[in-house]
Amino acid sequence: MRKGQVSLEFMFVFAIIAVLLVYSVNNTTFKQGSASVDTLKVEIALEEKNLANAISNTIDQVYSQGPGSKATSYVHLVYLRNGDYLKKAWRVSDPKIFITYGPYDSIGNGTYITVLNGTGSTNIFLQGDNKNTFWSRSMYQAVLLDKLVWSPEGSVNVDSTTIYGLEVGPNDLPSSLRIVVEWNPDNPNNWTYDSSKGELRININPGG
Repeated sequence: MRKGQVSLEFMFVFAIIAVLLVYSVNNTTFKQGSASVDTLKVEIALEEKNLANAISNTIDQVYSQGPGSKATSYVHLVYLRNGDYLKKAWRVSDPKIFITYGPYDSIGNGTYITVLNGTGSTNIFLQGDNKNTFWSRSMYQAVLLDKLVWSPEGSVNVDSTTIYGLEVGPNDLPSSLRIVVEWNPDNPNNWTYDSSKGELRININPGG
């Protein structure tokens, strides 16, 4: 009788472990339409917003100090570096991180970040339930429509207008991105990403 009781207790514990294991597997595979995908989307969105904040804040620091100033900051990246996460969360087949800057839409001037489908078109939503573009305000007023500002250059069409910016693959991002901003009046506005250094270098030129 005691053996049978022990056996039932063992089976009960085993059943609980099995259920927890199945739940854990489902939760980490991020099946489309599951709660875990929604959680993943939130985590990616937070990281995009954090990156936009880091860029805009570093620009503001330099802009407030004046010509000849320079500032460096770092931002930790996890989700934007994982192409599979981006595919599942945003339903894109060839994810590219797109970073641009300007007074786009009515929400104001600053850094904009979204995930594009590199092999197809992407709908840009700045607000609402389908929001997939994240923004951080900056004091520096600039309209950077010249594609020569950006390297590696990418573009997206919004309301029949071509907007240029940086286009970076997730595999080209480091775990700790270095952001270097300076105000060199002798150089034009310029945004360059060097994947070998894991560095985003920006020059602002309010007068140029």
